[in-house]
Amino acid sequence: MPAKRSDRVGALVQAAIAELLLRDIKDPRIGMVTVTDVELSVDLRHAHVFVSVLGDAAARERSLQGLASARPYLQSQVGKRLGLRFTPELRFALDPSFETAERIERLLRELHPSDTVVIPAPAPAEAGAAPAPSPTQADAAACRGGSSAGAGPSRARAAQRPGRGRDADRDGDT
Repeated sequence: MPAKRSDRVGALVQAAIAELLLRDIKDPRIGMVTVTDVELSVDLRHAHVFVSVLGDAAARERSLQGLASARPYLQSQVGKRLGLRFTPELRFALDPSFETAERIERLLRELHPSDTVVIPAPAPAEAGAAPAPSPTQADAAACRGGSSAGAGPSRARAAQRPGRGRDADRDGDT
C-alpha cells in the first residue's frame, strides 16, 4: 500500500525541524529536544510536532515555551525548505509515548520482581586442568561464530567478503 502524502510530507517536516533545532535555534530555553513524530492533517495545513525533552518537568516546560516562541521562524524556514504551496501551522506537544513506556515497564517490574538473571560462579579448577569458560564467554564466542578457544574467521567467510572472488572486477580494467 503506498504511503499517504501527509505521511511523506510529515517525514520531511520532521527532518527539517530537527535540522533547524540543531543548527539555527539558539534559544537557551530549548534544551535537549528530539523531534519524535510529526502528524499532518490531510490538507497539510496543520502539523502536530511531537517532541521529547531530556530533563525534569520544569525543563520540559521551558523547552515548550522556547519552541512556541521560535514557532514563526521554524514555520517560515520549513516552508522555504520544502517549497509547499501552504506552510503547515506548527503545534508543539510533548510525546507521551516515553512516559507510557516507562509506566508499563514499572508495572511489569512490579509484577515480576524476581526475573533478574543470575550467572552462577564457575567451579574451582583442578590443578593442571584448563578452566571452563564462563557462560558469558561461551555466549560471546557463539555469537562471533567461533569456539570459546578464540578461533578466527573461517576460509568460507573470507571468500564471501565484498570485492573478492572471480566476479570482483566486472568492467575488466584490471
